[in-house]
Amino acid sequence: MEIISMISLWLIPIIIGTILIYGTIKKVPTYESFVEGGKEGIKIAVSIIPYLVGMLVAITIFRASGALDYLMKLIGPAVNSFGIPSEIIPLTIIRPISGTAALGMTSDLIATYGPDSFVGRLASVLQGSTDTTFYVLTVYFGAVGVKKMGDALKVGLLADVVGIVVAIAVVAFVFGTNH
Repeated sequence: MEIISMISLWLIPIIIGTILIYGTIKKVPTYESFVEGGKEGIKIAVSIIPYLVGMLVAITIFRASGALDYLMKLIGPAVNSFGIPSEIIPLTIIRPISGTAALGMTSDLIATYGPDSFVGRLASVLQGSTDTTFYVLTVYFGAVGVKKMGDALKVGLLADVVGIVVAIAVVAFVFGTNH
């Protein structure tokens, strides 16, 4: 365990040092390149803001309108018949849209059901097994001007579905489904 701690402590400084030494050997102006990268990062961050605000407004409207609750009532019985707790449905719906909202839901599920419950474990694994597909497409593709994102959306949502199914299967297999 001490070896892992030492590696994690020194890995980033070693990587940064290696980059600086390599840049110096190749006669690259490393400090100026760093400053230029920082400027570009700020420009990108500012260009992302409208897309980010749009996504946050859409998420808020989706939750406040009651559409999420309606969808839970609609899907809940079918999901429960497979032994999957319906409490997980909002997390699986929100996770591809917003990582922050999904993290809040995960925290609520863990606080309500406990970290060692099936729901708590499943929420934790789902949080790490899926991505914020709509967020990534909207914010990052929008910031660089990509207009046609249909294939990326299909692949991203397919990856999310696979992540959800595998997370449920692994948690059920490893920990059992006793709720």
